[in-house]
Amino acid sequence: MTLQSQEERIFMKTMNLLEELVFHEGDPYAEPLYVNEAGRILRFTLRPGQTIREHHAPNSPFYVVVLKGHGLFAGGDGEEQRFGPNSLLVFDSGENHLIRAVDEELVFVGFLHGVPDMRPGKVGGKMARQAE
Repeated sequence: MTLQSQEERIFMKTMNLLEELVFHEGDPYAEPLYVNEAGRILRFTLRPGQTIREHHAPNSPFYVVVLKGHGLFAGGDGEEQRFGPNSLLVFDSGENHLIRAVDEELVFVGFLHGVPDMRPGKVGGKMARQAE
């Protein structure tokens, strides 16, 4: 046994990122997978033709890992580039970005640092509910 007592044990949380995908008809869907004061993990699902309009994350870089499909991603320069599975994209804090699924479903995971106004010790998202 490590230095942690039985009561203090911390357990690894896991999930398959391509199972139980939820797509919405009208708009892209951002599903919170894990959220706490340190950051958040969101799974995005887009149907062909859906767009996440230009926006920015003011307090954190936005890290993207594409899991399925191909999409057009534009950063601060506004130039769209096509990316697919296993691509890693990094948008700086405050950098405008937009994302479009063109001709196939697009699934990616986004990571952000910190959650403004999150109560310390509070945890949310799909993975948190599964651990309960």
